[in-house]
Amino acid sequence: MNHEPKEFARMAAPTLEKNAVSGAEEPPDTGTDTDTDTDTDTGTGTDTGTDGDTGARHKLTVVTGLAALSLDAMASVAYGPEAIVLVLAAAGGHGLGFTLPVTLAIAALLAVLVASYRQVIAAFPDGGGSYAVAKRHLGRRSSLVAAGSLILDYVLNVAVAVTAGVAALTSAFPGLYDHRLAICLGVLVLVTAVNLRGIVDSARAFIVPTAVFIGAILVLIAVGLFRDAPVSTAASTGHASALADNATTVGALLLLKAFASGCSALTGVEAIANAVPSFRAPAARRAMRAEVALGGLLGLMLIGLSVLISRFGLQPVEGVTVLAQLADASLGHNWAFYVVQFATMVLLALSANTSFGGLPVLLKLLARDNYVPHVFGLKADRQVHRHGVVWLAVVSAALLVFSGGDTNTLVPLFAIGVFVGFTIAQTGMVLHQLRERGTAWAAKALLNGLGAVLTGVSAVVVTATKFHDGAWLIVIALPALVLAFEAVHRTYGRIGERLGVGRIPEPPHRERSLVLVPVASLTRLTSEALTAAVSLGEEVRAVTVCHPDAEDLTATAALERDWALWNPGVPLVRLPSERRSLGRPISAYVRDLRAAEPSTRVTVLVPEAEPEHLWQRLLQNQRGAVVAHAVRRDTDAVVCRLRFRLGPHEPGRGRRRRSSTGSPGPSKVPISSTRTSA
Repeated sequence: MNHEPKEFARMAAPTLEKNAVSGAEEPPDTGTDTDTDTDTDTGTGTDTGTDGDTGARHKLTVVTGLAALSLDAMASVAYGPEAIVLVLAAAGGHGLGFTLPVTLAIAALLAVLVASYRQVIAAFPDGGGSYAVAKRHLGRRSSLVAAGSLILDYVLNVAVAVTAGVAALTSAFPGLYDHRLAICLGVLVLVTAVNLRGIVDSARAFIVPTAVFIGAILVLIAVGLFRDAPVSTAASTGHASALADNATTVGALLLLKAFASGCSALTGVEAIANAVPSFRAPAARRAMRAEVALGGLLGLMLIGLSVLISRFGLQPVEGVTVLAQLADASLGHNWAFYVVQFATMVLLALSANTSFGGLPVLLKLLARDNYVPHVFGLKADRQVHRHGVVWLAVVSAALLVFSGGDTNTLVPLFAIGVFVGFTIAQTGMVLHQLRERGTAWAAKALLNGLGAVLTGVSAVVVTATKFHDGAWLIVIALPALVLAFEAVHRTYGRIGERLGVGRIPEPPHRERSLVLVPVASLTRLTSEALTAAVSLGEEVRAVTVCHPDAEDLTATAALERDWALWNPGVPLVRLPSERRSLGRPISAYVRDLRAAEPSTRVTVLVPEAEPEHLWQRLLQNQRGAVVAHAVRRDTDAVVCRLRFRLGPHEPGRGRRRRSSTGSPGPSKVPISSTRTSA
């Protein structure tokens, strides 16, 4: 029988208990991942995810968690300080003197965010970050805004990271500039393929590039602190300065804009809190350690680079990044300079991995709550949410094609969503502290409140300053995404109501069963189909559609004569049809049967030959698909498609039947040879 209704019920509707406790406190982190979802196309079993199980091998440690989920934040040191300098350059050399104070303010906000997200991890060990916080403390609509903002930011992060990394490559090798889109798509395919093998495999693959980048930046800072002056300025020689000449004052608005622009270095801080279930047990504890390590390394690098900018009096120039100037000034224009540039290029390109680690987990939570299709909640055998990974890759590829691989087209859209998520998470944590009143709750609430104010102001400033550069797309896309969530949720609600989810169903009872088998000729496929049908139902009828043209009438008459000679014990019903239609006459017959015998359970068994090779399916006439579609669309009958596999050089079975003319051999039916499947 057709198993689609049962499967759809399992996938479409959550339990009432899950919905009823959606606002309750999450269970503490016990070190066990009880998620038993498996990907139906892999055939894998349940993975409890404990350290003693093989599933633990596919989860993250602190080190691999940093490599998998912090690349976005780590790579931001390549453009965060530069974003500050470019804004302050509008006020001339006097403005550049505020680079370190602005960076210290950003570092302070980073400390607030890290402390807050440690609290989020502890309170919400199932992951979800700002979505989980808002869902419990701010309501459904706020949680959807948080989820939508995170989704937009994750998708844009992939596109921006890949284009930025390729831009660094084409800067070193200008001959590749015209091929940047193809290179971007190639990098995206590489990152996607690694993530389809599992988050741990992706983390292991990226540990070395991450370690090289962090080591190179820390060496750059350490060596630069011992320099009294730049050791080299070869990188910026011959490039025009971007410094304003006639500005002498620095206003509060300019400082606020510089602060908001520099906050782009904070993107990715939330990724670890979103993906807590990806860590080994005890997952929450490991995730908290990874969050602190991320905050410490990021803050150290940001402050260190800003100190060097002030120490060397660097000015932004066209065509050369601030990080490249710092490497030149600290290490000289030698092999060490190129190591820093190459490590930056690689890490920028690979920082897209943060999205591949965080977004699939978020989509899983949304699927659990019926806001996105449930297919996003399935797991493969390596703890991979495969559908989320593939969806992210496809949308990111579309963005790359839309932008032509140009970073400047995408940057104005970037970082808005993450600040919205920051603000919602901080606000929700304030309410969490007020309601839970745990240890030092007042200090924690004050810290979260300060973070909410700072990130909220940053979100407004970033949106306003980048609105005309393309940020208006985010302003439109975010509400549209929330409306899409709502539409999916309503649809699942209607499906659950019709399926009676959460209610005790009527006890099963036996009904009279009737199985219909569409046939067109006498073949081994017909025999196999009738054998299956008599095993399924109390009564079996074979049906054949007859059209009014002479050729089809002759073929039907020959089939009826051969059927009588064969005498399978199953009646053959002729269904006349004035139109050249196959599915509608059968579905009309089913409706008539249901109207005449409402208590009879009707099953339509559609036999189809499955060829040995995939390309041979192009030779099939698709009659079975036509019948199945019509019956499923127009009736409530169960549809079962019987696939009869054709083995290599398999001889035919069964006795040779006598034709209607009385001579031995196959029946001379003019049209039967072209109607080998129903």
